[in-house]
Amino acid sequence: MNNKSTFGQKVKTYLNHPGSFIMVLLVMLGTLLTFAVLIYLVVYILAHGLPYIKPSLFSLKYTSENASLVPALINTVTMTLLSLVIAVPLGIFAAIFLVEYAKRGNKFMGIIRLTTETLSGIPSIVYGLFGMLFFVNTLGWGFSLLAGAFTLAIMILPLIMRTTEEALKSVPDSYREGSFGLGAGKLRTVFHIVLPSAVPGILAGVILAIGRIVGETAALMYTAGTVAKVPSNVMGSGRTLAVHMYNLASEGLYMDQAYATAVILLILVVGINALSGVIAKRLTKV
Repeated sequence: MNNKSTFGQKVKTYLNHPGSFIMVLLVMLGTLLTFAVLIYLVVYILAHGLPYIKPSLFSLKYTSENASLVPALINTVTMTLLSLVIAVPLGIFAAIFLVEYAKRGNKFMGIIRLTTETLSGIPSIVYGLFGMLFFVNTLGWGFSLLAGAFTLAIMILPLIMRTTEEALKSVPDSYREGSFGLGAGKLRTVFHIVLPSAVPGILAGVILAIGRIVGETAALMYTAGTVAKVPSNVMGSGRTLAVHMYNLASEGLYMDQAYATAVILLILVVGINALSGVIAKRLTKV
């Protein structure tokens, strides 16, 4: 029996139900508009940035003549790794506790979830002010990569927690029941059965977190500083690519270099997302 509808049948159905037809049109229009805006942004950035990508932009040392982005690129990678090392384990373990160990209907757990959702909506500049007051001033770390990494870790922690929690909830209970039936304990079931099955969802949250780290400016200007060099250690100040691009554009003297930096930033984000996708597929196969 063929369940596929012909074009004529679809038209007849839409004529009998005009509301459905309007909804389909709105969905198609929204999809086309989204893709059009995305393609326009990418083409606009490439058209204005590619002609100005020159060897001088990739000098190891930044000067006012070359406006090199290499120090900022290195700082971006360092900042991303530091933030993920801090936030990912905390977010995953917190989500495991909320899903696997906490009692359902617990009011305290409800408060934790509400707090997490509230933190997700706080503007990044508020995180930056907190980081400056606590990490930079109170703890005496000064403007440093470490202060910026801890601030970003607090920013992305709610995102990782929520995505990991949803990924763990999507794992069927039959997996847990089968593991318990074979004699496995709670801890072994969580780390050998449930967690590997939730890896694709967890990595999706990590990818979103990476995007927020790479594109952040306000929080890092208050915590990591804007020095255009690679610090000798994590207690030194340094700017990331997003902050570097903001500074170039705000000065008004290096707009061409700012567009070129935007191209490199775009390539970096796409590369990280592609690499994360490959890792997710391999982990799923394993």
